[in-house]
Amino acid sequence: MSVKVLIVDDTVVYRKIVSDILANQAGIEVVGTAANGKIALQKIDQLKPDLLTLDMEMPEMDGLDVLKKLQQDNNPIGAIMLSSFTSKGAETTIAALKHGAFDFVLKPSGTTIDESVSILRDDLIFKIRAFADTKLSNIIARKTQIRTIDQRVKKLDLLSRSCPKVVAIGISTGGPKALTAMLPELPGDFPIPILIVQHMPPMFTKSLADDLDRKCKMSVSEAAEGESVLPGHIYIAPGGRQMKVKQNNGNVVICITDDPPENNCKPAVDYLFRSVSMVYGKETLAVIMTGMGTDGTLGCKLLKRKGASILTQDEETSVVYGMPKGPAEAGIVDVVSPLNCIAEEIMKLITQGSAV
Repeated sequence: MSVKVLIVDDTVVYRKIVSDILANQAGIEVVGTAANGKIALQKIDQLKPDLLTLDMEMPEMDGLDVLKKLQQDNNPIGAIMLSSFTSKGAETTIAALKHGAFDFVLKPSGTTIDESVSILRDDLIFKIRAFADTKLSNIIARKTQIRTIDQRVKKLDLLSRSCPKVVAIGISTGGPKALTAMLPELPGDFPIPILIVQHMPPMFTKSLADDLDRKCKMSVSEAAEGESVLPGHIYIAPGGRQMKVKQNNGNVVICITDDPPENNCKPAVDYLFRSVSMVYGKETLAVIMTGMGTDGTLGCKLLKRKGASILTQDEETSVVYGMPKGPAEAGIVDVVSPLNCIAEEIMKLITQGSAV
């Protein structure tokens, strides 16, 4: 089953680049192009694409307005944004992800045209195939009715768990929208710190942190080198860097490094979780939410061996059920929760158990 793609960009050059990239790719069919959002909406009814590659800045109707219109019409069509590597591009991309975009790719910025196109090709094709896999999985799940609502929250024995002193969250595709839904539900007097790895490039994590800080009762910031990890604060790992924690004269502080990627990710969840296991051990609540790939699985296994608690987002509410699937299949998850219950489950887990 091919994914039908409509390419939407106001420049002839990018329409040609994306069309050439997707031409003759197995399982991908380019059904048309559009020079702006208004034309795209007119073509959607006629061409019935599954997915839009959507530029952000266009005349008459930009990419964000297209997404808002699709949401308003309850149109299930997917969108992958083509984003500029700028502060403004980061801000609009965060907004697009919260309005239903599946994911984004950065417009070419390599040293040569060939290098730029190659980077764009690899990223775009990978994410289109991920969208196709997710779309197919959702169809199969609906047809077979794998789960019922009564089974959506699975709870294991928590009586012997230690009360967590930190929440560590790993998240990727679908993350900004999920975090915007979940984190504002936590109280302003949340008693422990929250550390988050969201797979994103530089500047994008700063825009995400600023946006969440405006919406949350807790303070949210992009993490900085050497700052203390304090209760009631949410720290988001900087894009393009690795984040870990360490003990420093009795205090826990954040370290930002240029260590290599892990699982092709920088920041990486496993990198953070490994340091969390050393500093907090069994007094950790690890949370794995929507995202592609398996980043976080090894870190969860290490934390589980230390006696930590593991919570994962369920398949039905995950945009991509990749990252939560690993710990679930490994049998190390204490709670499986739909997105709208995750904040409530976190509150229960940090107040249950006994310090052992």
